[in-house]
Amino acid sequence: MRSFFSVILISSFLSQHIASDSFIYNSFNNHGVIGLINMPTARFYDEASFGITAYNGEPDQKITLTSFPYDWMEASFFYMNIEENQLCRVSSFGDTFCQGYKDKGFNIKFRLKEEGLLPAIAIGINDIAGTGFYSSEYIVASYGINKTDFHFGLGWGELNGSDNLNNPFGYIYDGFNSRPNNYEDKGGQFQPSRYFSGKKASAFYGLSHVINDRFILKIENDTTNTPGLVGFKDSKQKLSYGLDFALNSNFSLGFSYERGNEYSFRFVYKKDARDSKKTYKYKKATYDENENKYSKLIKNLENNEIGVNKITKIGNSIGIELTQFSHPSIEMVEDIISFSASDAEVDDDLKINLKTANLSVVHNFDEQDGLNIYTKNKKSGLNTNTFLNFRPYLASREEFLKGALLIENNSEYIFNDALFFHANIKYSLADNFDDLTIPPINTYPAQVRSDVKDYLRNIDQGIIIGRAQFDYYATLKKNHHLMFTGGILEEMYSGYGFEYLYFQYDKNFAFGFELFDVKKRDYEMRFGTLDYKNVVGSINFYYRSYSQIPFDTKISYGEYLAGDEGVTFDFSRTFQNGTKFGVFATFTNVTSEQFGEGTFDKGIYFNIPIYKN
Repeated sequence: MRSFFSVILISSFLSQHIASDSFIYNSFNNHGVIGLINMPTARFYDEASFGITAYNGEPDQKITLTSFPYDWMEASFFYMNIEENQLCRVSSFGDTFCQGYKDKGFNIKFRLKEEGLLPAIAIGINDIAGTGFYSSEYIVASYGINKTDFHFGLGWGELNGSDNLNNPFGYIYDGFNSRPNNYEDKGGQFQPSRYFSGKKASAFYGLSHVINDRFILKIENDTTNTPGLVGFKDSKQKLSYGLDFALNSNFSLGFSYERGNEYSFRFVYKKDARDSKKTYKYKKATYDENENKYSKLIKNLENNEIGVNKITKIGNSIGIELTQFSHPSIEMVEDIISFSASDAEVDDDLKINLKTANLSVVHNFDEQDGLNIYTKNKKSGLNTNTFLNFRPYLASREEFLKGALLIENNSEYIFNDALFFHANIKYSLADNFDDLTIPPINTYPAQVRSDVKDYLRNIDQGIIIGRAQFDYYATLKKNHHLMFTGGILEEMYSGYGFEYLYFQYDKNFAFGFELFDVKKRDYEMRFGTLDYKNVVGSINFYYRSYSQIPFDTKISYGEYLAGDEGVTFDFSRTFQNGTKFGVFATFTNVTSEQFGEGTFDKGIYFNIPIYKN
């Protein structure tokens, strides 16, 4: 083994240089963290990158969704199954149903230092706020020499299987020498008293070596705690070996021999941020060159899905009122306007009013102050679209992935700029929802969403209505906006209500409130309803940070569907191409004992423009 490391080291100096944080030559480990096999590294992808890891080992299997909201932050969500840890429950039909233990959790990693003359350094926590099967913390350093990347770190918790060093933090504060054995409230809470604690810590190390553009060799000293809570086999040796094979720049397969006694397989999909840059390409319209410049401008904009309502001459400037629903940011709309004006040879100073439906988003001029050049002849009309759609249902207690192949129709009838009718109907061509029979464990204080399986089991009972609602939009005065909604709002609830929003486009904050009277739909998802109903409402505050750490925040306080009252904190990062990563947590007057496992609502969400949006 010593001679093998020597060969790798010598060959690395003779090889061409490879960037250590390269998207191509770094991959996710079994936990969906950029790393080796089980051990993490201090490597990161560019912000807006993301990936999916599917791991099949013994005794656990795991699927992880990983995102990079910032260059220095990696955040992931995993769902795992331990097949040998069987749990038996009674289904809704009275049958006994046995299945492997399933759980979910979060991982997070931060870059402390980029690589320079000294190694890159990162700090991270696995299974943060979870039930502790993978609960661990680490500090790791990485340093690349040509085609070989070297890694050394310290692990705590479930990465402390070697137990070979005194905890260095214990010299700073004695409290770090004691690690609690029990989890608060069955897990699901942040428990800082556990982090980086314990009398001992374990040193881990390893390397990855790029053989060529297809193959990466990985070797690590694996300090995973065995058997641990997961139930791994006791290690026969500390070294684990792996080989990653890249099918292309996005897909790769990983094969590993772990701790001398188990083989595992890993499938990875990853998307580089550079492939996720602005996805929209400006399209120049065709027109008669004899047309005037304003006619050319209108055609260019409408060819790029931006409607022109009015054009007004205001002194030496031209005012244009636009409306659009297609583009995810004002910045993208401004780029399209710039290209359109240039192609149409419009060199006037342009002032833009932008509307979404009848809501004034951007207001830079008053129409009555100028001379009208063009007014669009607006008509009511129907837009309809029929398509095939795959409806997934993830992380059920029966099985990780369930799904339905649906034929759907989305229709929109436009009465005028302010009033719309939206409808969604669907028909199941094939689905496997029939065996979703394990009931929810806890439905306190009311069963508002936890009976989703009863809806899914009926999705194949003919045509169902996903939505059928009227929406009315109005800007009462500058920056003050209203929306009224009524009808079938979604698959599980119908009702009516309104939302008020104060929004000024050149400010980084907004606020408002909403109030809805809703009733639960029956499981056939047509026009019938169940007995449950409630009036829900909230006060909302929005904030967008444009600082060195850009982010969006939404804070809401009010009453939720179940009748509990509390506050939701939502933090997200949105990119111009439509990619969005977010995390939320809700705290209400439901106690952790009443809530049960997990102790409070929390989760991640994402919007990824893999195909269109």
